[in-house]
Amino acid sequence: MIFDVDTKRDELTKLEKEASKPGFWDDQEAAQALMSKMSDIKDDIAAWEKADDDAEELEIMNELAVSEGDETLAADVERDFRRLKRYADDLELRSWFTDPLDSHSAIVTVHPGAGGTESQDWAEMLMRMVIQWSKDKHYQTDIYEIAAGDEAGIKTATFTIQGKYAYGFLQAVRGVHRLVRISPFDYGGRRHTSFASVDVIPEVERDVQITVDPADLKIETYRSTGAGGQHVNVTDSAVRITHIPTGVMAQCQSERSQTKNKETAMIILRARLYERIQEEQAREAAERHKQKKEIAWGSQIMSYVMHPYQLIKDHRTGVEKGNVQAVLDGDLDDFIIEYHRQRISEASDEQRAT
Repeated sequence: MIFDVDTKRDELTKLEKEASKPGFWDDQEAAQALMSKMSDIKDDIAAWEKADDDAEELEIMNELAVSEGDETLAADVERDFRRLKRYADDLELRSWFTDPLDSHSAIVTVHPGAGGTESQDWAEMLMRMVIQWSKDKHYQTDIYEIAAGDEAGIKTATFTIQGKYAYGFLQAVRGVHRLVRISPFDYGGRRHTSFASVDVIPEVERDVQITVDPADLKIETYRSTGAGGQHVNVTDSAVRITHIPTGVMAQCQSERSQTKNKETAMIILRARLYERIQEEQAREAAERHKQKKEIAWGSQIMSYVMHPYQLIKDHRTGVEKGNVQAVLDGDLDDFIIEYHRQRISEASDEQRAT
């Protein structure tokens, strides 16, 4: 295992000694940061210990199934082994995350490309795919803003995936997604290609200090324009906030309370401003080192072909899957894991080269 439980236990012991020193709470901010780190380490240790315990139990069950020739038990063992492998893969992936923001919740925005109803329908399919993945991971999803398409789909949607490492995982789906299919909106039954983009930023409200001058904000209220149902309200309490110096905008229409919508819009705005700062710093660093890598995610990171054959391909990693519907239903783990595996490998190669 990449995760060394004994090393983590030693680290936890050192932190606990630090927390027990007189005057520890004199610096509230530093104390909270250390307590948060201790909590994370405890969670990681508990998760790996659970994986070890489950593996031992499965080994015993497998031996029993073999010795007694119990096919039903053998099938149960195989099913539980697959479940344990997915769990262990998740834990291993978390051990690769080194940026403190990787452990944050994620704010996801989906936009259709050119193409009207076709791309708007594709954007809604992508939103559903990410939400289904999050449900499988037992994350909570909150839809903050959604605008219905003219005939079908969505013109835009912003939602959060609440849970530890949601942002770390979902960086793998940030970019432009391409769909090829026989259009359900074309009475001639012709094949269409559609594009939609997924943007993912970390939720940073709780522990990243960003100063926003109220005088720089333009705050507007409006009536919800969403698809209705349980996702949005139908009162005039929707809020749009624009940061005038940068043009960065955020809006929320999920609550009936204008105050709550304003609070949520500010969370999204602060996250987008923080992301803008990070991108500018990364761009400056790239220029200083004369790197030519594009900071923004390039077009068409993944293709989803439903006609004339069934195939999904990640153009960054080469990972392919033939069960398109399963992926659209949230089966993204293979793509996410390989994306991060290659990212870590490339970072290591660059480090060795410098």
